[in-house]
Amino acid sequence: MTGQFSACRIQRMLNCIEVEHLRVVRGGRPVLPDLSCAVAAGTVTGLLGPSGSGKTTLIRAIVGVQQVVSGRVSVLGEPAGSAALRTQVGYVTQAPSVYSDLTVRENLAYLAVILAASPESVSEVISTVALTDQADAQVSRLSGGQKARVSLAAALIGGPRLLVLDEPTVGLDPVLREELWSLFHRLAAQGATLLVSSHVMEEADRCQRLLLLREGRLLADATPDELRERTGADDLDQAFLRLIQSGEAA
Repeated sequence: MTGQFSACRIQRMLNCIEVEHLRVVRGGRPVLPDLSCAVAAGTVTGLLGPSGSGKTTLIRAIVGVQQVVSGRVSVLGEPAGSAALRTQVGYVTQAPSVYSDLTVRENLAYLAVILAASPESVSEVISTVALTDQADAQVSRLSGGQKARVSLAAALIGGPRLLVLDEPTVGLDPVLREELWSLFHRLAAQGATLLVSSHVMEEADRCQRLLLLREGRLLADATPDELRERTGADDLDQAFLRLIQSGEAA
């Protein structure tokens, strides 16, 4: 019994996020009827599925802003939304989450004060997201891609251990998408955990592990190569379609 307990405890330490039998109802409809999954620490995990599959609802539950009916969501060993997680979790929503009438630097300096982060961290994250030349520009005057990077910089203030990114590359050009994915992997190599949602299956190959959702249910929890082997499809779009057609679940 002692050995079994120890193994369970070690597994919990290895998982940054644990979701058990999560049920969320919105507008009288179960969006997540009974979802269980986990995200390993120090990885770039993709949360993929078509629009309406429940990705954003799951993300909101993980960051602690979604009312749930039942189930358990644990982040870094704490209940999701706990006060202890406020400086440990960075969250990037689909819409820019910064003040458009402030400059890039002013936005980040404001957040640094709120999070009790060092003033030096502002310049560090500006450099990390390659916005040094735009640091003193008003956010309203930036391009869509630049605004997305400001939101990411805001999430990086304070050096969070977990980054939850909801469709961070949607609408961006291929060059910028490539730069952001390279950044995501650098952050993971430095010890951060990233959960990145997308409805574009071509981005699945950029992830170390995939959680595939459809209609609020987990179809697969696997690496890209495991998914190909499981379905016999080289193309991940086709692999996803074969999972749907076969009615398989993780």
